[in-house]
Amino acid sequence: MSVEQLPAEVREFANCLDGLLARLDQGGGWCGVFWERDPEGMRACLDGREVPPWDVVESLLGDLAARYGTDGAAPYAEQARALHTAAVAAHDARPGGRDALGDRLDVMLREQRYAAERRTALEHALASATTRAEADALRLDLAWARDDHARASARCEELRRRMAALDHRDLPPRGHIPGAEPDGAALQPEEPTGQRSPGPAPAVPDPAPTVPRQRRPRRGGARFAGAVEEDTGPVAVPPAVEEPLPAPAAGGRGSPRGARFAGVAEETPEARPGTAVEELGAADREDVLATVEALRRLRGAGRTGEAHALLVEIAYWPPARFPLLAAEMRHAGLAADWATLLWEAASLPADRLVAAADALTAAGHTEDGERILREGVVRPAPEIGRAVLGLTAGGRHREVRVLLDAYVRVRTPEEAARSAAADPAELVPLLLDAARGVSDERYWDLVHALRVAGFTA
Repeated sequence: MSVEQLPAEVREFANCLDGLLARLDQGGGWCGVFWERDPEGMRACLDGREVPPWDVVESLLGDLAARYGTDGAAPYAEQARALHTAAVAAHDARPGGRDALGDRLDVMLREQRYAAERRTALEHALASATTRAEADALRLDLAWARDDHARASARCEELRRRMAALDHRDLPPRGHIPGAEPDGAALQPEEPTGQRSPGPAPAVPDPAPTVPRQRRPRRGGARFAGAVEEDTGPVAVPPAVEEPLPAPAAGGRGSPRGARFAGVAEETPEARPGTAVEELGAADREDVLATVEALRRLRGAGRTGEAHALLVEIAYWPPARFPLLAAEMRHAGLAADWATLLWEAASLPADRLVAAADALTAAGHTEDGERILREGVVRPAPEIGRAVLGLTAGGRHREVRVLLDAYVRVRTPEEAARSAAADPAELVPLLLDAARGVSDERYWDLVHALRVAGFTA
């Protein structure tokens, strides 16, 4: 959407956000985290293509208060809140806004449950920690898990309020006389309640890393922000589907872990894959084509929850099907759903994750293969360590190299060092070999991080 097409309220808030960021240290606090982890999402919000959820704005206002004092930041916070409220109301009122909000809420509810499960698991692990280094690392992860859960909860509540505001707007006020002016107050979302106070990153016990924490990548324009998908025009809802949708074929599904974020921008369709796809059997091809058609019809009918459930299902299909899925989903105009599928598949066990990346790369989908690896290694450090040990025990040395190459590129040296805790004698040399393959600088950064963590490099 061009600048000229933006609702005036959205454009005004984007200008406000730009002014806020100009007053902040771009490399520090939450502002630094957002810029490092999702520069594209930050630019989308500054351009007005997306409106960030309030918790993101709240964190930036916390940075402002930390720099200029609470009294100095208060007037700016009041202005930002008023402009944000107007911007989301205008953004949601566009054609297709209600459906987009419902889709986002479905995904955020899953994210909330995943964060709660991770928080509980870390709390149990912390209770049984045997060393100070292990306890400190777990406390840091736990602080971020609690932040993830708080943000997901706040976003669910915000999305519900925005949906309720749209529903209330569409209903005539009590005693309404046709043709009379509607109640303008119905257009305004209510103020949020019970949100966390603005502030810098959550406090953690010393020693704590000073580098920005590796947040899970978010799919979509403002991935970190959870903004509603960019509207591409009116959504045509066809008549009710008379015949049943084709059922997806089972394909080795596992238990999904954590719904991913929604709202990726449309990608340029890639060329149809070559020999790697053609090697699929007729039954596999038929399953893929039927499932893509089912997904297309679910989206067309506005059945977003069922569509997302189907994506979770096929994320656990055999990796050999992924190249054909990539080609057919993009050909069907489902590039955003393909990105969701990649993010769901990033939770696959390490060996299947590498196999999926290999299949995509071999078929010419190199960027997809790299993306699934980047997203797949953004999981707790101890889990990466255990995965590498499992692959090594099974003689899967090539998979170990592929996984660790992506891991040391994406994660900070401090995080990479924590993954060695499961078996330092086995994991430290593997991590260092991977870091040496990236660059001398990354190698020596990891050497230092391993020594700080108490491991001999």
